[in-house]
Amino acid sequence: MSTFSTESFAPHEAAVAVRRAAVLGSPIAHSLSPVLHAAAYAALGLTGWSYTRVECGEDGLAGFVGGLGAEWAGLSLTMPLKRVALEVATEVSPEAAAIGAANTLLLAPGRRRAENTDAPGMADALREAGLRTASAPLVLGAGGTAQAALAALGGVAPLAGGPVTVLVRSPHRAGELRTTAERLGLTIDVRSLDEAPARLAAADLVISTLPKGAADPLAHAVLRPGAVVFDVVYDPWPTALATAAAAAGCRVVSGLDLLLHQAGHQVRLMTGRSAPIDAMRTALTLAR
Repeated sequence: MSTFSTESFAPHEAAVAVRRAAVLGSPIAHSLSPVLHAAAYAALGLTGWSYTRVECGEDGLAGFVGGLGAEWAGLSLTMPLKRVALEVATEVSPEAAAIGAANTLLLAPGRRRAENTDAPGMADALREAGLRTASAPLVLGAGGTAQAALAALGGVAPLAGGPVTVLVRSPHRAGELRTTAERLGLTIDVRSLDEAPARLAAADLVISTLPKGAADPLAHAVLRPGAVVFDVVYDPWPTALATAAAAAGCRVVSGLDLLLHQAGHQVRLMTGRSAPIDAMRTALTLAR
């Protein structure tokens, strides 16, 4: 795999009148990505574009991508495909390579470029919440979204000298996360999720990348008033952790905020147009 500029993936609408894109993952029925992308296409006047959901596990990704025609512009990828996406790509962006995970495949004849829009999407959402710095950041989880969270922290929240604390179920299985941190030039302190109550009380920024329901037991922990709490889950919303954070006087960032902003970056990459974020936000609000 190689890295290169995205400029060559600008869509050739005259050559292909119909353009297709989709979100893949498992489970995928709950995904609101089609709402966001369809709203973007409508606002941009891209009448020949469509966007669908496709149920797809890790074993099926290569076969699905291999069977796509020239009308396909790109794919959004969610769990559990963010790491295997790098294996089916022929080219990988520097950001996705550093993170070690991708949530986007840009498609052109004979080419598949892996991108990561989770990291800039997280950074956008944190800026929108007013985050300027973090002296005691805490990340929950060790998957592909946690890897993107480390990249977002490096870009949006200057850290006051200390490491990023990461809580995981099995610290001995956090090798890929440690490797990502090394590539990003970040120092991380990997601890067991059992330490969550004490760590949450001290954190001024919490990013939970745990899957649906996994962070619910943490809603009983003491949270630092004024901290930013970012839960990437959006179905259901609000999560138990988000509800507890709001009650504790924290600034809450939703998985819906991440979904919106990462989709905006995907729209830009797939269509070559600036994403109409306001129109996409309105559509997302109405869909909820």
